Amino acid sequence: MTELRVIRVFLGPDGRGGNPLGVFLDGPSIPEGDRQPIAAELGFSETVWVDAVEGRRATIRIHTPTIEMVFAGHPTVGTSWLLRETGRPVDVLHVPAGDVATWSDGDRTWIRARAAWANGLIEPRQFATPAEVDALQPGRMGDPGLYAWAWEDEAAGQVRVRFFATNVGILEDEATGLGAVVMGDLLGRSLTIRQGVGSEILVAPHPETGFVDIGGRVVPMEVRDYAAGPTARGNHP
Repeated sequence: MTELRVIRVFLGPDGRGGNPLGVFLDGPSIPEGDRQPIAAELGFSETVWVDAVEGRRATIRIHTPTIEMVFAGHPTVGTSWLLRETGRPVDVLHVPAGDVATWSDGDRTWIRARAAWANGLIEPRQFATPAEVDALQPGRMGDPGLYAWAWEDEAAGQVRVRFFATNVGILEDEATGLGAVVMGDLLGRSLTIRQGVGSEILVAPHPETGFVDIGGRVVPMEVRDYAAGPTARGNHP
């Protein structure tokens, strides 16, 4: 058995929202070949395996229910927070896309990333009003994804977002850090993104370097014992 930690990432200011994330802190206990089926069975937007922690640097892998991601925002923010909470704080998370700097500031955890790491998975589409975004309905699983946004208050940098990530096996994502990185790069200004039922993502781009910082609040949900492999579990978590 190995432990699965479940947390919520990008919690809203009123305690609503937050995207659930599954994290296996003992990544090597689960063979790489089992990871994609486990991510599909768990059904989180992403599941993380922490494969190594060496000093202030951790190596992690990230899977959606259908694919492995070279980078994703809510998994890196959440894993950074969890490592700090469990006594192994890091300054860098290494993912297939590259090194992700990370730090904490009060009750928020931050990471720094590049919009190019989205690899075309997210292409923002602007709508005229938040009401139009709220009225949208999910497509079918396997359809192209739709990252829909509208200004709530352009002067204040407040944005309403919904992401129907049907292209990676997610009907609707509650909070999308990768999308926030893309939006920071696209708009080139500080933003407060309100996504899903109440999640909040803060965005601070650095146009001179091409990096974008995103941050938010994280809270624990539960710890589960998990049989390390589909065969050992009899196909049940």
